Amino acid sequence: MNTDMEFPEVTHVVLGFSIGLLNQLDRVLPAGSVLVLEEPALCAARDVAQQLTGFGCAAGLVEAPVQDTANAARLAEHIERPATVRAVLPGLEYTVVQAAELAAAWGLPNGGPRAVRAFRDKSLLRETVRRQGVEQPDWQRVDGPQDVARFRDGHGGECVLKPTHLEGSAGIQLLGPQDDIDEAWKRTEAADEVHLRTAQAGRPGYVVEEWLHGPEFSIEALVYEGGIAFLNTTETQLFPGRHPVERGHIVPAPVQDAAMEQAMRRLVAATGFRSGILHAEWILRDGEPHLLECAARLPGDYIPFLIALAYDSDLIRGFLDVLEGRPPTMAKAPVRGAAVRFLDAAPGIVREVRGLDAARTLPGVVDIWLFAEPGHSVEPVTNSWSRFGEVVAVGADRAEAAANALAAATAVEIVTGPLP
Repeated sequence: MNTDMEFPEVTHVVLGFSIGLLNQLDRVLPAGSVLVLEEPALCAARDVAQQLTGFGCAAGLVEAPVQDTANAARLAEHIERPATVRAVLPGLEYTVVQAAELAAAWGLPNGGPRAVRAFRDKSLLRETVRRQGVEQPDWQRVDGPQDVARFRDGHGGECVLKPTHLEGSAGIQLLGPQDDIDEAWKRTEAADEVHLRTAQAGRPGYVVEEWLHGPEFSIEALVYEGGIAFLNTTETQLFPGRHPVERGHIVPAPVQDAAMEQAMRRLVAATGFRSGILHAEWILRDGEPHLLECAARLPGDYIPFLIALAYDSDLIRGFLDVLEGRPPTMAKAPVRGAAVRFLDAAPGIVREVRGLDAARTLPGVVDIWLFAEPGHSVEPVTNSWSRFGEVVAVGADRAEAAANALAAATAVEIVTGPLP
């Protein structure tokens, strides 16, 4: 196809339809400048063409095999390079490799296809950094519940079971000595994101890891030509229970020291990542950061919004900077605190929502988003997609922001009844 004739103003190409990313690009890019590539099956299932009409920056939609990981290097054969294109962005976790390959084929800055492949597969990342000075939990690949049981027995009766190919905590389980491993294996094996991924996005694989105990953090880093040009540390809070799903985030984290920065620099060097963004999750054990996992894409969970609020800097603009071949313009340090807190409710049918309007008027509250209305069902939180609402708040510092978000989240009461 001749993209120059059909989309003459295109400056940015996005692989995979993402409402969150397009909302951010709408703020900073002109009308008709973004071309979206998406899998044919997902175009139909998600009615992508119709949804794109709601974004001013969208120039159009092209169907292409953007999740075909095995043939990612051949994606450039399916679309002609727009003459004015400046950057290629992954819209989804399942298109990060393809975005790097397409950018490389077009001579545009990117993280490097080989490096990005490591970040796309949790087991490959573990293997890549094993001997490069990056601390991480003990781990191994597993093919069935028997492997998991042997690993758990050798690690004090505890372990973490993960699929290597999914995002959003889907399928991840924390297993103690009393947990049924056969049941856990079936749940992890059944986990998927059929609304976002196709079979071409990668074969299922599984790892079991040592269950490390300690405070959890994420590091968001803009990388420019192999060096870290911006770094933020976010504190992570988890829902209780078997599924380690994020309950809240606070920017900045209480730990912004040299150890965290050095750990991130070792990760960049170990993988050879060149230009782009990394969202790495860490746990502190005995004061030493240990790598849990890392994605080569923008973080979710409102973290870019929190960074914008805390630093008075726009992470999406910084991301576009490094993908367009220039150092990002970002503040060096935060000027206030920002936090997100996801809402709680007992599983069941929503009968009533109380206190929402009053909560919005509490100190520091930026906004509250609620997706569970009367009549909707609230499921147990097992992954990021099963959460149903959140509060974003700011404060003079991280402690005040976290307290403001918690106060507003506590003020919202979701009354549920039994499921039919």
